[in-house]
Formats: sequence, C-alpha cells, structure tokens
Amino acid sequence: MPETSRRGLLFGTAAIGAGALLTACTSNEKKDEPAANEQPVDDKPGKAVTIGFAGPQADHGWLAAINANARAQAKKYSDVTLDITEGSNDTAAQIGQIDSLINKKVDVLVILPADGKALTQAGLKAMRAGIPVINLDRIFADPQAFRCYVGGDNYGMGVNAGKYIGEKLKDKPNATVIELSGPDSLELTKQRTQGFDDALKNYPNIKKVARQAADFTVESGQAKMAQLLQAQSKFDALWNHDDDQGVGALRAIDQAGRDGFLMVGGAGAKSAMDAIKADNSVLKATVLYPPIMASTAIDLARALGQGKGVSGMAGLEIPAQVTLFSAVVDKDNVDEYLPQGFS
Repeated sequence: MPETSRRGLLFGTAAIGAGALLTACTSNEKKDEPAANEQPVDDKPGKAVTIGFAGPQADHGWLAAINANARAQAKKYSDVTLDITEGSNDTAAQIGQIDSLINKKVDVLVILPADGKALTQAGLKAMRAGIPVINLDRIFADPQAFRCYVGGDNYGMGVNAGKYIGEKLKDKPNATVIELSGPDSLELTKQRTQGFDDALKNYPNIKKVARQAADFTVESGQAKMAQLLQAQSKFDALWNHDDDQGVGALRAIDQAGRDGFLMVGGAGAKSAMDAIKADNSVLKATVLYPPIMASTAIDLARALGQGKGVSGMAGLEIPAQVTLFSAVVDKDNVDEYLPQGFS
C-alpha cells in the first residue's frame, strides 16, 4: 500500500519530519507573550472542531488500540466532537465511509486506510473539498492526499530488532536467525525487513537463514512458525514482526517443544510484555509500534481545525510529518512500558 519510508530524525518518542523541536520562549520574554513567530497554544477550550475518523476494521489488537486511543484523546477536549466510522477492510466500503464524512463537512479527517494506495483518491477528494487530512500509519501514494502524516518508524523498528539480536549474539560464531514477517503486500513489512537486514550487516557472524510471511493473525503466525520450525532444526534468534501473530508463533514453538533461541516481537502488546516480564519463554523483547499515534493524530487534527500550531514548535502550522520512535522493551525496562501495552 505503498507507504514511503519514514526515517526522520528521532527526538525522544517522536520524530518531526517537517519542523524542528525548539525551546520555549527565552527567560527574558514575558510568559504571557508568545514569540513573534508563534501563536499561543494551550489545552484551554477553543473553536469547536468536528474530527472525522475512518479506519479499517478493528480485527487486530493494535487496530483496536488505535480506535481506543483516538476516542480517549478526543474525550479530553470539550471542544472536539469525534465522528468515527465503523471501520472496514473492504476498500469500497471504506471509501464510502470517507465520502459520508466529507458530505457531513467535518472540519478535519483522520484516515488510517486499510490500503494506502487504494484509498489515495479518497484522501485527494477530501483535500480538494477543503477538508484537511491527517493520514495515519499507512501512507497514501500521493502526498497531496494529506496535510500531515502520523505513523510509526517501520524501518527503525527492523533496525532496532536487528541491533538487539545482534548485540545478544555478537560473540557467538556462525549465529543464525530467522524472520516471521507480516504480509509482503504491505510496504511496511518490506521496510521492517529492510531495517532488520541492514542492522545485521553490522554483525558479520550472524546470518539470516529463513523467512516466512504471516498475516498479522494468531492463526497465520502459528501455521507459518510451524513451517519455519520444521525447516530449521536449529537457529539462535527469531524476529517476529507482530505480537498478535506472535501468540500463534509461541503456540507452535511450545507444541514443537523447541527452545534454545531468543525471540523478539513487534508492536508492544500487553501479552508480549507480560511474557517478557515473566521471563519464562523464548520471548525476550518486543519492539514498539505505538498505537498512541492515534492520540497524536487527534491532537494535531484539533490544532489544525483551530488554526493553531503545536506547542514547543516553531511556526503557525502543525508539522507535515510525525514519526514515533520504536523503542525496544525487554526485562530491564518492561515495567516502564507496561502501561502502554495494548490488549
């Protein structure tokens, strides 16, 4: 769905692609007077904003968390009305839902397309109708189809998984790793694999010997992991792109009675973090792909609808891109990240 690679500079938990973080007003400025190039931005009620939210069907833990985060963030603001669609994985149905929001003349649209390429025309239609679009996660094929992109760092996710495994195996001669990816039809899967492969280049003692693509579901994770286990009698590490399909992968591993390797997951499900904390399985870490990006999208949509900039950033406009950082969670920091884990 071709999302372009989002490898922006990383600032703590987020990366801003079209703006730089800046300090607040200098100490000799009055606190009630913003700098000349800034508008005052705060959480006080302002102009009423109706935000339309259209996403795919929440048939996956991460997608359900996206919807939950969007709703929770909108409820924080008395000046925001959230009009959220039922969600669909059918392209025609999602286009119809977006058309309905356009006809309602919402102030801003937040769209997480089931397929970025297929939904590009819907984004363009909204923008041409004068409704700014926040494109969430799966990017449209045409940059004119959105005002701002908010998403995770898929390439960085793969890089951080590769670095974590690399550091664990750097002293092991002839180490081997395998990969359980997401659907190869998604650009984000290609980015995660590319990041992982690029990170492993820094560890010449490690070789990736097998890869299977699953579908981000428990069932596909179990089936594809069973195939990997049958084909590979021994390996040292597994990089699994998604914690939902990781549930199935762990089932296959348990059924096969296999151990002697470490597993790194992806996304940051609570079940994965619980397993990491318990430290009683091969799963030793997960690389975050934070669904709190939906909260960020709501904040930016509100600012956009009210004609505000973003606190802590220069300029009168919101940024063109925000990319969240993919932190690695293991037993050393799992307690810190557990509150962010999604069911």
